[in-house]
Amino acid sequence: MKYTYTDKKDTRSGFGAGLAELADTNPNVVALCADLIGSLKMEKFIEKAPERFFQVGIAEANMMGMAAGLTINGKIPFAGTFANFATSRVYDQIRQSIAYSGKNVKIAASHAGLTLGEDGATHQVLEDIGMMKMLPGMTVINPCDYNQTKAATLAAAKHEGPVYLRFGRPVVPVFIPEDMPFEIGKGILLQEGTDVTIVATGHLVWESLLAADALEKEGISCEIINIHTIKPLDEEIILKSVEKTCKIVTAEEHNYLGGLGESVAGMLARRRPTPQEFVAVHDTFGESGTPAELMKKYKIDSDAVIEAVKTRAPGVGKAWLLSCRYRS
Repeated sequence: MKYTYTDKKDTRSGFGAGLAELADTNPNVVALCADLIGSLKMEKFIEKAPERFFQVGIAEANMMGMAAGLTINGKIPFAGTFANFATSRVYDQIRQSIAYSGKNVKIAASHAGLTLGEDGATHQVLEDIGMMKMLPGMTVINPCDYNQTKAATLAAAKHEGPVYLRFGRPVVPVFIPEDMPFEIGKGILLQEGTDVTIVATGHLVWESLLAADALEKEGISCEIINIHTIKPLDEEIILKSVEKTCKIVTAEEHNYLGGLGESVAGMLARRRPTPQEFVAVHDTFGESGTPAELMKKYKIDSDAVIEAVKTRAPGVGKAWLLSCRYRS
């Protein structure tokens, strides 16, 4: 495998590291939190810039309104809480006060997806990407590891306009080089291949790399694209890949309704119809369990990616892989 790892860290710690760096480098950055300082790893920012931190308490709607107001005088607020509370609980405030008004607010949404784990279905938000990408002007970012989350946090501060930055709780492999450029709206080709395109986001990027490594041993060559920015979607990198492979699998820790897969499918329907399979949660809530148990049960791990490539896509196995060779 081209990408290997020597460490494991949670992506929320990448956000904390990026925010701490911004405390030193950008005096306009301020941080707000809804009683979850430790969970969002905001301690170092508070140590460095206590006068620029606001503890709002369990009042997420108020936090979004405060963040919107802070932008009026040129501040760049990062408003942090769990992804479930950062979307469903405060959607009206985000829509009206931030998105509709075009405010330069960065919504820092931790503990997203099933891998929140044992806290169970009430906290495992699987619809947040869909909710946020529907808002005009909202940028949606879902990085894959510690290094990329840190880079995404720094990039979000430079970006003018509202940003939804999604990251997670579990410890996962760190495999993206620290010096790999991060550009909002530009996907990253991690591995070239000829038989199938796998477009992945968040924790499913590593799972897709594991799947591709296993599939290579069976003679199936996978091209892997890391889509860290779901909106705006990098259409050109995907189109260039499917021109070569003629088939695609999308992989995400989200409901297949409204997520990355639907964005890709809609784009392909308009520009180049292509056989596609979705590795995602299929229209259900989660439950309590360890991240690994939940990813396996809800079919969003490396085994699910392998299954999607070999048997769940239109046609079966190599027959599906070879069928598009003869498309015009």
